[in-house]
Amino acid sequence: MRTELIIGESVFDIPAAEWDELAARGITATPFQTHAYQRAWWTHLQPPDTTLMTVVTRDDDGRLLGIGCFYNLGGELHFTGCIEESDYLDLIVAPEHAEAVWRATWDCLEQVVEPRWSALDLCNIPADSPTLTLLPAIAQPANAPFTETLLDVCPVITLPESEEAYLESLDSKQRRELTRKMRRAEGAGVETTIVGPNSDLAAEIDSFLDLLQKSTFEKRDWLNEGRRALFHEVGRAALAAGTLQLMFTSLENRRAAALFNFDYNGRIWVYNSGLDPAAFAALSPGVVLTAEAINEAIRLGRREFDFMRGDEEYKYRFGAADTKIYRLHIERA
Repeated sequence: MRTELIIGESVFDIPAAEWDELAARGITATPFQTHAYQRAWWTHLQPPDTTLMTVVTRDDDGRLLGIGCFYNLGGELHFTGCIEESDYLDLIVAPEHAEAVWRATWDCLEQVVEPRWSALDLCNIPADSPTLTLLPAIAQPANAPFTETLLDVCPVITLPESEEAYLESLDSKQRRELTRKMRRAEGAGVETTIVGPNSDLAAEIDSFLDLLQKSTFEKRDWLNEGRRALFHEVGRAALAAGTLQLMFTSLENRRAAALFNFDYNGRIWVYNSGLDPAAFAALSPGVVLTAEAINEAIRLGRREFDFMRGDEEYKYRFGAADTKIYRLHIERA
């Protein structure tokens, strides 16, 4: 096993197919570990005055075993993508190699003199990731102090095999309310569409971003030019890979709600949403679209529907249960 520290964005010269094959088998296999997402985040959202530091691990035959993407900000190393845009982050490594690759990664980082670093501050690690136990244990012989803190929750629906079974799984009050809203929307002619490969994707993403901006003042202020560029670049890559699920509800050719989802690794990941509060609000277009997305996930045979980070009440009305993500801070001894 050999490791290499790569400084700068030349790490993205690793072929996307090789990178993504490993990411799909990873201990945390989410859209945020893919080559396209990591490259887009670094290109458009890297913080000022940071250095990209990536530890790449290969076996003796040159087969890719691990990718540790970090950026150095003020002497602290963070996962590339941390913190707002990337709901799940981790070392990119298959489960069977996680301990050996984390050990190799830590040893490699320990030898770094320049650029200097004093701590790992790693965000958005899922509760079931072996990183939470492996990395502190690996660092302890060096007497490296560490803290683990709960960062947020990610509500997830475990999907049954049919739409009927899903409705039956809901609280009776919510089931009646959801059924009523869906019937009312259907009677009014509300339509749901999913963007396909022959669409004008740039225009469709702009339409989504327009709805995202209208949703809340917070989203309006959050959507800067870098994030706009990220949506476009990641959307193009996801469409080409067959993992983009961009959905809209509309009535009389006026769009009211949108979901920017990933269909990846047997799960639907709700990356972001948009809503025009002034567009036929009485027909609950956001609720209708979310219900349609859940039904579509069931029809596709997906196992889970992941609302990702945030404990907004509406997620639980759809039957989601919390999973947790953590922050791991390890001082360099």
